[in-house]
Parts: sequence; structure tokens; C-alpha cells
Amino acid sequence: MDPILSIRELSKTYAGGFEALKDVSLDIDRGEIFALLGPNGAGKTTLINIVCGIVGPSGGKALVNGYDIFTDFRKTRAIIGLVPQELPVETFESVWNTCCFSRGLFGKTANSAYVEKTLRSLSLWDKKDSRIMDLSGGMKRRVLIAKALSHEPELLFLDEPTAGVDVELRQAMWNVVNELRESGVTVILTTHYIAEAEQMADRVGVINDGEIILVQEKTSLMRELGKKQLFLHLHEPLLELPSQLSEYGLTISDDGCELVYTYDTKEEHTGITALLGALQAADIRFNDLNTSQSSLEEIFVDLVKRSQ
Repeated sequence: MDPILSIRELSKTYAGGFEALKDVSLDIDRGEIFALLGPNGAGKTTLINIVCGIVGPSGGKALVNGYDIFTDFRKTRAIIGLVPQELPVETFESVWNTCCFSRGLFGKTANSAYVEKTLRSLSLWDKKDSRIMDLSGGMKRRVLIAKALSHEPELLFLDEPTAGVDVELRQAMWNVVNELRESGVTVILTTHYIAEAEQMADRVGVINDGEIILVQEKTSLMRELGKKQLFLHLHEPLLELPSQLSEYGLTISDDGCELVYTYDTKEEHTGITALLGALQAADIRFNDLNTSQSSLEEIFVDLVKRSQ
């Protein structure tokens, strides 16, 4: 199956010489949720703005549904929905008129039932006649999503969509995103809430300093790069580690009541059995043990540090 978005060697250098993007190549599959992660200034928003026709590139090309974003701008833009970080909405207009106008702007015929369904899914129906200026920041963010969905896009960009939104509303938004994916809409999101990417995304891309440093399926990424830790809760506090345990790379908690052993899940032998034997030989007893897996956030931070 052809990707819905295909980017090849896309670059952007601003007038002052700053390279925001450096030969970025990326394919996005139809119907997936793709999380694009990176620190501030990494190039996430620049990449999105180029694909959406807001910023011109310095080089490279991009195809949306097979159409060139430059030579077939109207066709590609009609396929794309964008929820930007900013709140560029007409403050004196009503929520209803804003969504209906956006739908017509992309050549779609009037469809009150669809607009109503969209507003209801985002808990905006009771605000349909309210002016944008009278809404809270979280409500305005929801209007941006409704506006982006009003022309039934096949490809939806969500650039920090839950910034400034409370936890309950954030969960409601992701329920909508799941429904969109089930209906065949492809979603590309950037977020500072990496736990959301861990929960929602099918694949993860990491960008830093204008370059894509990794693209991988989320589950595969966490399996390959994630590390596990074994926590041993000691029967008695330990002041220092015996020398015979030095080979295991153990760390000890400040109160001496817990030992932490970090191991690689990809290795054939984790070393846990040998460690437990060594603890017994050193007459170190423990009351309980448990393990934890690295989160996507920890993996992301480690990847960015390694790329610098």
C-alpha cells in the first residue's frame, strides 16, 4: 500500500542561516497514528508547516495521497486537517460559523449533521452559538480540532493538541482520535505528554536538530531500547555493597533498604539467577522484589542525548 504522506530530503534554511530541517525523509502509512517527538526547536512544527503549505521549503519534495504539495497545493490541502499550536481563530465568530466556514473553504458542501456530530464528540455542542472570544483556553483548543475536522480530512496533523487542556478533556480528545483512526483517518501528532504517545501511537519518530534520528514501531522500540530494572527490598539496611557484588552494577538507595539491578531484555541471559545466588552467598536477604520497564519518555530522552 502506498503511504498517504511521502517526504523526501526535505530541508529548510532560514534567511539568517539557521537550518531548521536537514534532508528529512519519512513515509506515513494510511490509517496509522504516528507520534513525532523532539525537544523544542527540533523541527517538528517546521516540518508540519511545510507539508501544510504554510512555510516554503529550501529543498526536497513531499507527496500527499500521491499529489505534490507544491504543484497540487489545492488538492493536498483539501486532504489535510491541521490543529496548530497557536489559536488562530476569528474571536468574534461563533463556534458553529467557524466550523461551517472552514468546511466550505475546502470545497465541501454544507452538512449540518456532520458538523453537529463533530462538535458533540468534542463536548462543544452546548457552546455552538458562543463567540470564540468568550471561551476558555481549553475550549478554544477544542474548537481548533473541530475546525480541522470540519472538511473531513484524510490526514490530520495535531501539533501539541492538548497543551493547556485538563486531564479529563485530554482523555476525551484521544477518544476522538481513536474514532478517527477507526474511520480510516491518518493522524500525525506532536506532544510534550510523551505518555500520550506511548498510549496512542502505532509508530514513533524522533527528530532532533532538524534531523530524523529514529522511526520505529512503538512496541518494537520499547522492546529493543527499553531496559528493565529489578528492585530488591532488603530485609535489613545495607551500608555499602560487598566487593563480590561489584560485577552486577547494582545501585543502592539512600536509606540502604533497596538494591536496583538494571538488565537488558534483549540479552539471552539477564544475569538475575547469578545475582540471586551471589546475594545468598553474601548473606544479603530481601523481603520482596519487583521489576519495571523503561517508559517511552526515558527512551526518548536517552535517544536525544545520544544524538547531541
